[in-house]
Amino acid sequence: MSTHRGHDENVKEAMRRGLRIVGDVHGDLDAFRHAVATDRFVIQLGDLVDYGPDSAGALRLMLKVMHEGRGMFLMGNHDRKLGRALLGKKLRSTPHLDETLTQLCRPENADILEDTLHALETAPAWLVMGHNIFIHGAFDARMLMEPPPPPLERVTFLLSRALFGETTSRMQPDGFPERTLNWVNHIPGGYTVYCGHDQRSTNGCPLSVPGRAGGRAIFMDTGAGKGGHLAWMDLPPPFMEETSVSA
Repeated sequence: MSTHRGHDENVKEAMRRGLRIVGDVHGDLDAFRHAVATDRFVIQLGDLVDYGPDSAGALRLMLKVMHEGRGMFLMGNHDRKLGRALLGKKLRSTPHLDETLTQLCRPENADILEDTLHALETAPAWLVMGHNIFIHGAFDARMLMEPPPPPLERVTFLLSRALFGETTSRMQPDGFPERTLNWVNHIPGGYTVYCGHDQRSTNGCPLSVPGRAGGRAIFMDTGAGKGGHLAWMDLPPPFMEETSVSA
């Protein structure tokens, strides 16, 4: 969050109108335009880039929303990989990342390169507002007590959980680790975790999964940029005196 007084007042005013929680965008700029066309404060759950047709455009729009003080995004695993690439770190390339980098390096996008890297370096890996928790991958109870670490530096246990979810020791046919939802059972009673990363819905709508401890997770990834569509949910205004931003 900016420390500029006027910017902070814009944020508070937008939050008084409620929140709009937006799932994985993956370069689906047209759908993202519809999602941010609101007077609510936008919280995008990460993975702005890769797969879809216009990752650079999605980043540009997110930067605009942030500059206007009416939204923010959380760090996703694809966003981290892009940030690491922009820092010149060695990593395993993919066609989707290569395309995103190609878009960002075009002359017409030169103006957002520096702002994009700064936004990626400062995006929180999780966010706690009262009994609502916002995250890309998966939750761990220690996130209620610890601030998120720098998102582009070394991967700690909590950062791995936040970005990549909870995995088993098995590998999937695509070469990626198998994911599990056991973490949902450890969400404390009364808490709701809004997350992306795992496309669990079978009907194109956000999927609510209850946990054994009394909490629940709402999965917001419905396949934007991958042949599906972009989902979002509107929440009533949070109690501002109970709102804490972990950043």
